[in-house]
Amino acid sequence: MTNAINKCSANETAACCCVDVGTVMDNSDCTASWSQWFAQRSEAEAKLASLTEKARQIESEPCQIDARFEARDNGVQLDIDFTFACQAETLIFQLGLR
Repeated sequence: MTNAINKCSANETAACCCVDVGTVMDNSDCTASWSQWFAQRSEAEAKLASLTEKARQIESEPCQIDARFEARDNGVQLDIDFTFACQAETLIFQLGLR
């Protein structure tokens, strides 16, 4: 019988089933994407300003913010990509949106 821990690709410690943080957060995903439909563009612009302020509070280096507005179904679709300097900042930002 093979130990289940040995089958896992993550670096685990057999004593406590802990995972090495470097296995989970390897800075390969530093972008958080956000999307929402609004009835008016002014509402979308206000949300962009609010999310931009949140990103600026978290960033250690300037966060790249790519916002796109698209007129749809009697309103506007706002799609935003926030690219942070490291994955930890991305995670903090995402958790702050919940």
